[in-house]
Amino acid sequence: MSSNTIASTPLGRATLGDQLRRHARTMAGKAAFISYNTAGDREVCTYAELNERANRCANALRALGVGRGDRIAVMARNHVDTVVAYYGALKVGASYSGINVMFGETEVAQQLSHLEPSAVLVGADFTHVVDRVRVTAPVDLHIAFGDAPGHGWASFDALLAEASSEEPDGDVDEHDLAMIVYTSGTEAAPKGVMITHRNYLISTGPAWSWGLRTQPDDIWLYVMPFHTIAGIGSMTTLTMMGATLVLPATTEAGASLAMIRDEKITVLAQTPTFYIGLAGHPDFGPETVRTVQRCMTYGGQVSPHAINAWADSAPGVTWGTYWGQSELSQLGSVGWFHTLDDIPDSDPTWIGKPVAHLEVEVIDADGEPAQVGELICRSPSVMSGYFKDPERTAQVIRDGWVHTGDIVRRDDDGNLFFLDRSKDMIKTGGMNVSSQEVERALQSHPDVVRAAVVGLPDDYWSEVVTGFVILRDDAESDADSLIAHCKQSIASYKTPKKIYAVTELPVDPQGKILKRELRRLYSGVPSQ
Repeated sequence: MSSNTIASTPLGRATLGDQLRRHARTMAGKAAFISYNTAGDREVCTYAELNERANRCANALRALGVGRGDRIAVMARNHVDTVVAYYGALKVGASYSGINVMFGETEVAQQLSHLEPSAVLVGADFTHVVDRVRVTAPVDLHIAFGDAPGHGWASFDALLAEASSEEPDGDVDEHDLAMIVYTSGTEAAPKGVMITHRNYLISTGPAWSWGLRTQPDDIWLYVMPFHTIAGIGSMTTLTMMGATLVLPATTEAGASLAMIRDEKITVLAQTPTFYIGLAGHPDFGPETVRTVQRCMTYGGQVSPHAINAWADSAPGVTWGTYWGQSELSQLGSVGWFHTLDDIPDSDPTWIGKPVAHLEVEVIDADGEPAQVGELICRSPSVMSGYFKDPERTAQVIRDGWVHTGDIVRRDDDGNLFFLDRSKDMIKTGGMNVSSQEVERALQSHPDVVRAAVVGLPDDYWSEVVTGFVILRDDAESDADSLIAHCKQSIASYKTPKKIYAVTELPVDPQGKILKRELRRLYSGVPSQ
């Protein structure tokens, strides 16, 4: 048998479905997923069971005409069935795309029309949404998880029950698309990021092993939604490495703390909003979080208040800060610390150092090397491009480098410090202001739980620095005292001229603040 022949067969090829097949042999009885429903019922799915169900799904999809180069769309809450559908599609050479369960009809129709999937698989809570967009966004196959509701829906459970559990003999290649992940749209219309099997197997997997210290003994409380790169991407990497993922029915802080205690969770990874919520719950303490070894965060900075609360209850925990983008197949840099004193330069904007497979440069507005400027990257895990969007692909990938749109500082030791998204830099009175720097100043006040800062249109200043804060329940601070507090640590031109006290901030499903929504909602509104 020639080397080319070997590479094209399950013996030697490198695809994500093949890795699951290998786990089913080498760690058959190990829990891949532990899931809970709203009634509190607990269900375990082993790697052998996951692979068998994925095979059944693959064979069912193939019998329905879904094959290599096709796409499936999934709109459902995090559940093992979603993972089964994901791996089932991959095993026949189709790609997966998740739909945000918070989307309304217009948004669902837009994504389906753009994606043009061969099949849409939907949780019972959302079949009515998809039903209402069938005319404007037609899809050949409609499959419901669980029992079919009628109206042309097939039952996922029935399809799996009737399908073979044998490994599908699929013509799948490592360069085939594994997923099309739509960006969160925090700045503009979502884009479909195309990611291949190779992206994960050749670079993202090793980066998680070496950079994020992932190992088979890890038990993750998994709350990242599967329609995001953080959700489907991290799930892919963790199952590649044989870890155990615990899927809760709710992310409410009290329920999450109980699950951390009962399942002996060792790893958490979420946005700052999640950690702040846990730390503020009455049940938070050593008895609920003692097993946690690593807390990783992304998409913003965890407030000093939350870090100090965790230090008191879980003094052995290691914090990981990491940065990434969908366009890089998720992971770009990572850094570890126990206390805020461990952070280089005591600078909370630190996002670690690039992972092993990633090459980075920092450039100024003229494209010349700089200490502070836009971060550009290249690696084997760079996306194939934006789906059906060659123009925006060409804007982002130039001369082999991904232009991230993120403004960073790089020190002499290679540490990266995230300053802001280029589109979130505020231009006020002819000066550039980093919204994140102002947010840090606000969050250093003991009454502030979370802060967001944007520039709002202003006839005189062009943009006026505007802060939004969530205050502690017993806070006595007002806008004037918070402005005075900021002036103690940052220049006057950076200090917010307006501050709004709010009960919540608009966020996406991962907890990332939607600054475009703040700009939309508050433009032209007088200061409170």
